[in-house]
Amino acid sequence: MITCYLKYVIDAHKIPEFEDYARRWIPIVNRMGGTHHGYFLPHEGTSNIAYALFSFPSLAAYEDYRNRMADDPDCVATLDFEKRNRSIISYDRSFMRPVLD
Repeated sequence: MITCYLKYVIDAHKIPEFEDYARRWIPIVNRMGGTHHGYFLPHEGTSNIAYALFSFPSLAAYEDYRNRMADDPDCVATLDFEKRNRSIISYDRSFMRPVLD
């Protein structure tokens, strides 16, 4: 299993728009074979940083998801939604693996 860790720099004045964007992705990732662990929005402290975590069974499964995104109407609509709103300034993506016993 791999977990994608996303750190977003967002426009602090567009948190509601980012939250709408985030809510759209959760069911998409789950429908396309992943497990979304949620988005985490600013509450106290830094007002322009948000996080997301989601997992796939393997890096190959994640890459398959990424390839299928281009043809998925919900993915395209969500990406277009963000292009219009511009709530995300930048993001960093890392892949983690769990330590299991």
